[in-house]
Amino acid sequence: MPDFHLLEGTIPVAPLNLIVMESALELGNSVDSYISQFRHELYSMPGNDPAFHGYVKDSYKIHFTMDRFGSGESKATINESVRGNDVYILTDICNYSITYKMYNYVNHKSPDDHYQDLKRVIGALTGKAKRINVIMPFLYEGRQHKRNGMESLDAAQMFKELYDMGISNFITFDAHDPRISNAKPLGGFDNFLASYQFMKALLSHIDDLIVDKDHLTVISPDEGALDRAVYFANVIGADTGMFYKRRDYAHVVNGSNPIVAHEFLGSDIKGRDVIVIDDMISSGSSMIDTARQLKNMGAKRVFICTTFGLFTDGMDKFDEGYEKGYFDAVITTNLTYMDEEITKREYIFIADMGKFLATIINFLNHDASMSTVNMPTDKIHEIVEKYNSGCKTPTELFD
Repeated sequence: MPDFHLLEGTIPVAPLNLIVMESALELGNSVDSYISQFRHELYSMPGNDPAFHGYVKDSYKIHFTMDRFGSGESKATINESVRGNDVYILTDICNYSITYKMYNYVNHKSPDDHYQDLKRVIGALTGKAKRINVIMPFLYEGRQHKRNGMESLDAAQMFKELYDMGISNFITFDAHDPRISNAKPLGGFDNFLASYQFMKALLSHIDDLIVDKDHLTVISPDEGALDRAVYFANVIGADTGMFYKRRDYAHVVNGSNPIVAHEFLGSDIKGRDVIVIDDMISSGSSMIDTARQLKNMGAKRVFICTTFGLFTDGMDKFDEGYEKGYFDAVITTNLTYMDEEITKREYIFIADMGKFLATIINFLNHDASMSTVNMPTDKIHEIVEKYNSGCKTPTELFD
């Protein structure tokens, strides 16, 4: 757990404001509540110091409106003063449930629409706020982070636009390729993982998991996810392995080369529990195939951990895979929108990120070191040791 008392020796950059886009309303309300709780209960700041004026509040959200003209064009209006403040904008570009009318047609907002709305809010803040920070859990165009031939380089273009508009920091989670930060090397960029939250969710719901290298293996479903799998395995003391995706580079389907086969690289997993960890589930075909192969290789149970459960093709293939025993649970976060039809399934467990995100904002507002926030290795060690020593209830395991 980050030491919040370290913040008592620093002053905030400026008074904190939080702008929660409609796409991230539920998560934003949770983050706002946690920030208020932290500042009311966890540490004390000098109340008579002008640098801490307005530091402890019941809510840090700023009211704004997004008005849309009949033609479909829109504008953002900030309805409270943010002059000289440290403003954090939280958006979820994957929330497909938000709609708007255009020429009397109802349209669902795409990632492009959410990104344009974000730019409108930044435009309304520019020149007033002391610092503008963007929190975009799912990185817009993060899958188009490199160029092959005559393709657009959308992720780099996005960074250039936002930093040219005046943002200071960009916060994201589990970027598809963390090297995307090189697209804007002179701007603040933080990429956080949900490793601790995954372990917390697993230990909260699976009470007979044995966490050691003789009983548990962490698997990367492809070579791109290997770094996060190796980190997770090393922290919890498990074995590791990976699949190599053999692709058909002669064809393109839905923007990428189709997968021909999954080749496994690693030690024998027969009779072992397996955690498959990846940044996202899109359609899910690749993940289901990976889980099926693991079960065919003798895996005892398969747990899928993914930061972003998009499920773009619906849940039918996951329902079928669960019924056939290909996997035993899917752990995902609440960083992106999922409708109730998804979350009500018995095999879906949600790793709550609200408290973690509130902690990130608190430390950034003080310009404090993010080392203990970014890599919670000690905290994961602590809960694994408690679990293996016999502590099973959430009260015993977690602070």
